[in-house]
Amino acid sequence: MIDKENVPVRITKTYSGRRKSKKLASDGTPLTVENVVKPFILSDDDYKKIMDVMLDSFNQGLGKETNAKAAVKMFPTYVRSVPDGTETGKVLALDLGGTNFRILLISLDGQEVNMESKIYIIPQSIMTGTGIQLFDHIAECIHKFMNDHDLLHQKIPLGFTFSFPCRQEGLNKAILTHWTKGFKCAGVEGNDIVKLLHEAIERRGDIDVECLAVINDTVGALMSCAHEDRKCAVGLILGTGTNACYIETLENTELWDGDNDEPHQVIINTEWGALGNDGSLEFIMTDYDKQVDKHSINAGQQIYEKMISGMYMGEIARLVIEKLRKAKLLFNGKGSEELSERGRFYTKYVSEIESDGDDSNFKCTKQVFAELNLQKYTDEDCRIVQYVCSLVSTRAAYLASAGIATLLNKMNRPEVTIGVDGSLYRFHPHFHDLMEEKIRQLVNPGIKFKLMLSHDGSGKGAAIVTAVANRLALEKEQKLNAKNGIPNGE
Repeated sequence: MIDKENVPVRITKTYSGRRKSKKLASDGTPLTVENVVKPFILSDDDYKKIMDVMLDSFNQGLGKETNAKAAVKMFPTYVRSVPDGTETGKVLALDLGGTNFRILLISLDGQEVNMESKIYIIPQSIMTGTGIQLFDHIAECIHKFMNDHDLLHQKIPLGFTFSFPCRQEGLNKAILTHWTKGFKCAGVEGNDIVKLLHEAIERRGDIDVECLAVINDTVGALMSCAHEDRKCAVGLILGTGTNACYIETLENTELWDGDNDEPHQVIINTEWGALGNDGSLEFIMTDYDKQVDKHSINAGQQIYEKMISGMYMGEIARLVIEKLRKAKLLFNGKGSEELSERGRFYTKYVSEIESDGDDSNFKCTKQVFAELNLQKYTDEDCRIVQYVCSLVSTRAAYLASAGIATLLNKMNRPEVTIGVDGSLYRFHPHFHDLMEEKIRQLVNPGIKFKLMLSHDGSGKGAAIVTAVANRLALEKEQKLNAKNGIPNGE
């Protein structure tokens, strides 16, 4: 039987569990919907074990002696301070983290923020081409944007949100360790992406732009929310991929090679999507997870991410649905070419199907079925598919919650706001509520937390990091001048 304690009530209402197949399960009993989906329902002990594995991985990543072999790299970002509300000026922001690439013009005046932006597509041929092609394309887009906004004759600072695993060696120096999310541009891994961007800009010779800061989207989410809420100390992305960052003490950051000035802290980019690359999550991986991993372009990598994020969730659900269909537990065994195609059951379908309430006429589910060319189905089929999607997404939300609870317990601050961004969190109808519920169960007593939706963290966040860096540099210069008896402004 399924442990109902770890299945939200809304899911147990979805499907009554009556159908049985003529095919047999591994224990010799008739295959049922429940025993097909059972591996997705983890116990409280499982989630506590995941937290132990994660904390151990975090500490290995932070340790000087253990980092080289650690699955979770815990990169220092060189971002030391959250905004204090006094930041001003115009900044360009670039946001590269998936198939869409954005350029933004952001004007900061204390708490006031004005943004103008445009989205540019990155063709598949460029995603899997060369690094020169990629950065030349980005530079061309910057030129178009600056021309459209009459900025070609100005020198303007730039913040770059680059949402791929990087080892930062300074605020404006980041070495790409490996590509994720479908990118495979040759000649970029192991190189400084800011240098590659500057070289592409120099090849054009018609724009005057300098990148002062490079961050990833988790730092962007944290900084964007911290602009409104000073208690924000964690950034979380739940979109195409998943990742988190948090504020760590310099004392615990053994790889820190920067100065020891105030504040004695730095934002750590965990790159937690790689949790399990060392086999530590094998105990919760289902056959469906293993199939998704096997057919991905980075097999054996980003194991935790593949159980959570939007790039993979739809495919996990499709594999379960197909297993049920082949056992004649769905659609009377009849599928479609679309449903049998790998990657064709999009993650947005999971959100849409779950948007149908308990007592609905399955309007969204039937629309998805129509797009998949599924023509013959019953209300019970709709309920079963909704049940499958709910279990897959609930496991994802709970796994992400275990990660956040691990960070909150590690930081041990009395009150923390978590800045969250990403399409999965934004558009899934229950993700926020599921996470609040599970984090509350897993976090140490006495720690208060709040999940806060980040508004355009990847763009606004990059601009704020750049502006904060400018503010801190100015403050440092003023202190030095005061120490040397030099009036400020001279």
